[in-house]
Amino acid sequence: MQGVNSNLSLKELYKIDDHLWLEETIKLLKANHLEELDLENLIEELENLGHRDKAKVASLLKKIIRHLLLLQYWTQEYQYNSGHWKAEIRSFWNQLKRNLTTNLYQYLDNELASIYDDALGYVIEKTEDKLDNFPQYCIYTLEQLLDINYLPENL
Repeated sequence: MQGVNSNLSLKELYKIDDHLWLEETIKLLKANHLEELDLENLIEELENLGHRDKAKVASLLKKIIRHLLLLQYWTQEYQYNSGHWKAEIRSFWNQLKRNLTTNLYQYLDNELASIYDDALGYVIEKTEDKLDNFPQYCIYTLEQLLDINYLPENL
């Protein structure tokens, strides 16, 4: 390995300085020195990267759903909070747009019911509702949730 103590293997470097390990791994890949790669940790890092991306877009979509539910159903707070909730939706949508890929879109599509359930649990706790007011199943399509201009008709 160039630039690293020759007594230190890439696998050992990963335990000590993962950022330097990443830099060295990139150098090896660019130089096509595949036989020197620390494949075990490289695979783990790539898997973690995929999990982080999925968690990030799911979290942003969950926040969009939360705020849409609050806008649509928490009528006693609408007058005071609707502007804030709409601004939050726009902010989360912008972040989601920057991070969304075809693969991540498919992931969200497959996980929409679960993401909705998480969002619903949050708004029920926040509003101290007993589930009577909120729909138990997702009433939004993924296309609506990903549309910056979408707001439910009754708003």
